[in-house]
Amino acid sequence: MRKLAAGALLVAGSVVGARILRRRAERRLRLDVYYDDGAMLSLAGATPEAGSVLARAHEALAAAGAS
Repeated sequence: MRKLAAGALLVAGSVVGARILRRRAERRLRLDVYYDDGAMLSLAGATPEAGSVLARAHEALAAAGAS
């Protein structure tokens, strides 16, 4: 009985932890720029460089009817 309770508690804790991590990841808006040579530049959404590009991307998606 103890093993079953411990297993259920472990599963419940894992599910809760996964949901917290997923929510945290969704809040972070990032801009990833990929170059032809395989290099990548990742900018946080709060930076001025990424902000203007992300604003244009949101406008383009709104005009296309995407959410």
